[in-house]
Amino acid sequence: MEDSEEAVLFGVLGGKFLFKKLPDGGVNKRVVLCIFCQKEFAYHRSSSTLRYHLNAKHLAPSTDAATAVGGAGRRQIKQLDNETGLGPRTSPSTSEKLANPIALWIALDCRPLSVVEDKGLENALKIATRDPTLKLPSRDTISAIIQQLYNTEKLAKMNALEKAKFVALTGDHWTTVRNGNYIGVTAHITVVTDGTWHFQSFALTVLETDSRHNAENCTERFLSVAETWGIHQKITTIGTGATRTTMAAARHLPFQHSPCIAHILQRTVTVSLAECGFNGVLAKCHKIAGHFQYGAENMEEELHQKQSRLGQENEELIRDISTRWNSTLDMISSLLKNQDAFAALHNQEHNQDTLTPTEVLQLQRLTTVLEPCRFVTELLGGETYVPCSVVLPALCHLRHTMEVSDNDSNDVVKFKTAFTKEFTQRTATLNLEWLKVATVLDPRFKDLKYLAREEREEVWSRLEALLQEQCKGTIMEEPATKKRLLLCSFDSDSDSDEEERWRRALNLYRAESTISETDCPFQWWSSRAGTHSQLSVLARKYLSSPATSVPCERLFSLAGHIVTKKRAALSSENVNRLVCLSNWLNERENK
Repeated sequence: MEDSEEAVLFGVLGGKFLFKKLPDGGVNKRVVLCIFCQKEFAYHRSSSTLRYHLNAKHLAPSTDAATAVGGAGRRQIKQLDNETGLGPRTSPSTSEKLANPIALWIALDCRPLSVVEDKGLENALKIATRDPTLKLPSRDTISAIIQQLYNTEKLAKMNALEKAKFVALTGDHWTTVRNGNYIGVTAHITVVTDGTWHFQSFALTVLETDSRHNAENCTERFLSVAETWGIHQKITTIGTGATRTTMAAARHLPFQHSPCIAHILQRTVTVSLAECGFNGVLAKCHKIAGHFQYGAENMEEELHQKQSRLGQENEELIRDISTRWNSTLDMISSLLKNQDAFAALHNQEHNQDTLTPTEVLQLQRLTTVLEPCRFVTELLGGETYVPCSVVLPALCHLRHTMEVSDNDSNDVVKFKTAFTKEFTQRTATLNLEWLKVATVLDPRFKDLKYLAREEREEVWSRLEALLQEQCKGTIMEEPATKKRLLLCSFDSDSDSDEEERWRRALNLYRAESTISETDCPFQWWSSRAGTHSQLSVLARKYLSSPATSVPCERLFSLAGHIVTKKRAALSSENVNRLVCLSNWLNERENK
């Protein structure tokens, strides 16, 4: 047998067996040497014999491999590390430190626990840690760390809810790939820390329900979530979709209900399109887009080639989907942009209908009336938090754009008429009193220009009544000594003087100038909370209520990445833990 220094640099089983080096510098990949005892073995890509040797002779080597083989072995291992790019072995404590980052990665990015069994990940980490013997933590270890992470983050959320004076909820139902029914609830609060307002929006629960989806059961589930988190007395509004079941459930709840205006808008658009004169051309658009989207591969290739010749980007035609907001407008815009490309293909080779000049003009007219709907949807359902104070200004803008003009064609008039009728009926369910107060407390829209003058004064009178009630409630809650101090602070103990003081406080706020629509109302109130102390409490209450149930929809989108076909057997407890934890960690990362 050759001396151990004749072993080559690469080996098998984590470097425990090294290939033999030939005298001419080549590699004999059919012979390996054990680095512990220098015994020679034949190797034919099967490591069964080698594993048997390790278990029989070197079951639990407690010393370093280099020590076991002496100075020659140390030189081999050092040479192996230099050639493979792997440095000195990491200590067990270093390997254990990888467990927390891996668990955090799995929880943050919704990865399955089985990734710790992936050889590719293990090999990548071996190179990153410069340790060819590294072993990934087990699934049980990662699961235990994720449970600990969940408990820690949940405690932080409970502390935030305890500090909050008011809590607004959004909730909705979701069906998994295995037809499991879940209810998701998110919370929205404004916490004041050191005089600074901090708005937070996060998931509370994703709860599986086995009972029938009716109004009584929905009511019971929402109340159960409120009691579990100890926020029943703090809830101001609950936002849901505009379905009949949730609307009926809201009537049984002791909270203000806020139907999702984005759902109302999109349902109105769908109904209006079905009742106007655009049905034929939209069906044709759907067929054209489907032909290129689901046709043979050469269709896409030829379409892309024509797009390249016309100097356009290679892109697929968009097809409308009934459950995707603004998808009809996206389909029309895509077809109008690429009409020259697919029209040329039709004329040359393919028996596929194309758009006529009249239909192109019809689609262009439809685009002009759908664009305002897209604007309002994106405004209310943006990535950043949108308070309910934006709803009434957005509705005013939308109603103005849907007014029929003399220049409108017959099909546009039909659409606008159907839209106005349907939208008026559906928005009748909105909590207008709450929305008006929220809007007047938003320094961006406090001038109420979108309302008639008599309506403006009614809103200010309502705000004054709420301010009086807020001040009296504050005094009643204080101890007797503080009550006297508060009453003395009004400069008089008469009711008329107190009312006059409330009016002065209200007039002081009315005298404030409006701010830009791009400014943040929370920052404005945070900097002026001392000047408008009582009104600022009302602002926290009303502005913490979201305009839509979009935050809950995003929660279900996140859940869809977790409950997949390959993970359909996840227990409801694991689904709740993984969805909520991912939401909480992402919220922390985005701060």
